[in-house]
Amino acid sequence: MRGHNTALVLGLLRTAGEAGASRLELAERTGLTPQAVSKITARLRADGLVAEAGRRASTGGKPRTVLRLVPGARHAVGVHLDRDEIICVLADLTGRPAAVRRAPLDFGAGAGSVLATAARQVAALRQAAGGPPVLGAGVACPGPLDHATGVLRQVTGAPQWDGFPLRDALADRLGLPVVLDKDTNAAALGLSRAPEDDGGASFAYLHLGTGLGAGLVLDGGLYRGPHTGAGEFGHQVVQLDGPRCGCGRRGCVEALCLAAVARGDLPAAARVLGVAAANLVELLDIDRVLLGGRTVLAHPEVFRDGVARVLADHAALRGRPGAAAGGGPGGASAIPVAPARGGPRTVADGAAELVLKGLFR
Repeated sequence: MRGHNTALVLGLLRTAGEAGASRLELAERTGLTPQAVSKITARLRADGLVAEAGRRASTGGKPRTVLRLVPGARHAVGVHLDRDEIICVLADLTGRPAAVRRAPLDFGAGAGSVLATAARQVAALRQAAGGPPVLGAGVACPGPLDHATGVLRQVTGAPQWDGFPLRDALADRLGLPVVLDKDTNAAALGLSRAPEDDGGASFAYLHLGTGLGAGLVLDGGLYRGPHTGAGEFGHQVVQLDGPRCGCGRRGCVEALCLAAVARGDLPAAARVLGVAAANLVELLDIDRVLLGGRTVLAHPEVFRDGVARVLADHAALRGRPGAAAGGGPGGASAIPVAPARGGPRTVADGAAELVLKGLFR
């Protein structure tokens, strides 16, 4: 309970930002007694996580002391292991990157090469930032995988990873606690921190790069499924006699999208992505669709407009409220579509949030 209450207080101070909050405000928002809040904030100040930052005028009695989170008191490493590159960030307690590194990576080369590259890049990242205190490392990579055990499953195109305990192996190499998740889940978690900017209570993050996947936030929480299997979005079959996919089936959305991109037909790729997104909207009744991944980042308007157009047509056919007003090209979509914030760092930033969320509530 003591840890839970401390996390509540820290979470509120993180949300408060530069404005900070007084002890009385923290007590009111958490439901804790003023005495309990005073004890918690005293410990946090002693640990360097919280500092006093002036006084705020009171409507009665003496002015209230304002407390703020100290962003640089601790950091988290976020690592995005993509199929052909690694992106590492060192994030402060607000999630802002203090340092970033990017380097080539061959994920298909197997464990030895990937572990060595990750260890080298993380060490260089920490050294470049002056070696600040680090809580741990969040690592995001292609799935499927088991988030609870940190073990990879049959990653499409990289069967040699099946059954490999990547979380524990990286923890040994990095000398840090490690949290492992799918790349799309990490991105969605990071984006869920600012629903007023990026999605609302329920949204899908669609990541089109070397593959295609989704991260799902439902009713404000990241949804992984009981076996971390949710979000294998790219392997829904939409054309029974379509091209062979790396997963072994035919006509998967991923295969169709990547084939269109390979032949230079980006509008066709966007339409396929939009059809798959419409299926997801119909199934989960989400509030918004966010787009990311290197292919989207290279042509954001094409994919945003293409997906939005399909969703607008779908909404009109289904009589969805709002389908005829405001927003998308040629008429609006009832479901807004936008590029996700963060650009190339979206997944790595979210990976750092895998660690930071353990400190906050």
